[in-house]
Amino acid sequence: MLSHLEHLWQLLLGFVFYYPLFMSYLWMMGALLFYRRERKEPPYQTPPVLEQPPAVSVLIPCFNEGDNAEETIRHALALQYPDFEVIAINDGSSDNTADVLNRLAAQYDKLKVVHLARNQGKAMALQAGSLLARAEYLIGIDGDALLDPHAAHWMVRHFVKDPTLAAVTGNPRIRTRTTLLGKIQVGEFSSIVGMIKRAQRSFGRLFTVSGVITAFRKSAVHDVGYWSADMLTEDIDITWKLQRAGWDIQFEPNALVWILMPETLLGLWKQRLRWAMGGAQVLLKNLDVFFKSNQNFLWPLMLELCLSLVWSYLMLLVAVLWLLSFILPVHTLPRVGSPFVPNGTGVFLGATCLLQFALSKWMDSRYETRLGRNYYWMIWYPLVFWMINICSTIVAFPKVLLRREGKRARWVSPDRGVRPSQ
Repeated sequence: MLSHLEHLWQLLLGFVFYYPLFMSYLWMMGALLFYRRERKEPPYQTPPVLEQPPAVSVLIPCFNEGDNAEETIRHALALQYPDFEVIAINDGSSDNTADVLNRLAAQYDKLKVVHLARNQGKAMALQAGSLLARAEYLIGIDGDALLDPHAAHWMVRHFVKDPTLAAVTGNPRIRTRTTLLGKIQVGEFSSIVGMIKRAQRSFGRLFTVSGVITAFRKSAVHDVGYWSADMLTEDIDITWKLQRAGWDIQFEPNALVWILMPETLLGLWKQRLRWAMGGAQVLLKNLDVFFKSNQNFLWPLMLELCLSLVWSYLMLLVAVLWLLSFILPVHTLPRVGSPFVPNGTGVFLGATCLLQFALSKWMDSRYETRLGRNYYWMIWYPLVFWMINICSTIVAFPKVLLRREGKRARWVSPDRGVRPSQ
């Protein structure tokens, strides 16, 4: 009986250790394929010139952004694009956001301000802004994000070339770098977020656009019924809605935006739990793609989502069995090694992780020349972020199952980190 358990245990450990190893090399290969085309582009400061640039509307949903709205809007208004407007949507803020927006609207003709009577959530704020926008192309950013002056040119060029394109997602860069958590997230957004998007575009479709910077074709968003008000991560949901409706989505790494991120463990946990719950919602909502042969292009994304969920729960099982091995009599369970102390395959997995970080930093050095200085801090990523991400995934799935169907997803003011000195 014990031999069967040992065999099963070896299979379980094999999946736990080799699945992230396999995905890491798959991401690196896909990212390199994408980068072969990316490196042929001119520097992001010199975007391609459009012969007849279409109008663009920049949408900025704001909820309690009194401390950030002015800086964000001034950067958006500094966009180096011939025909654009900025629409700030105050989603029932309880602070001084309304006063800040009204004062700025009196100063700038390109700025429109919309005040919603009460908090409706980001999805509804985006829909309100899109209905008022005069342009066919919408660039959505967060109320604390600083848009690069050239971002519009880089994203709009894709729409001009491809009428089947519904969205172009950009390349978020981290502003908060004061603490260890902030420095680690700089590397994370390159090696995890940026690399995965590159790889997914090389092999097929994107799992999600970045809610902090994405350009949309308004007619495509209208075609799928706009953003879903009950989804905790409206960016993941709109990505799947658009792709399931037959639209395509691109990743444009030259379209930069500078964002604030949590720099406390509690703030990071709340953010990752919301992301994980949003992913679980999308999984349950779109699981039926496996039964639709005309949407087989989404099968790899859904399979990866399912396997990642299984992997997280198996990691929990490994941890529990390891702890039980200290309590139960000898030989009751197969010999269990620590899932947290690297040895053998674990060392190889850690080395692969560092290789992935190094490769991503090399690719993103096109946008940040001093990115390599951050490499040292990435040795802490598996210890801190893997644990938080695994735990948030484990907690998120049952919370989504127990969540009331149709419940409105409203704003929660996040931890914005330690602001960099100006």
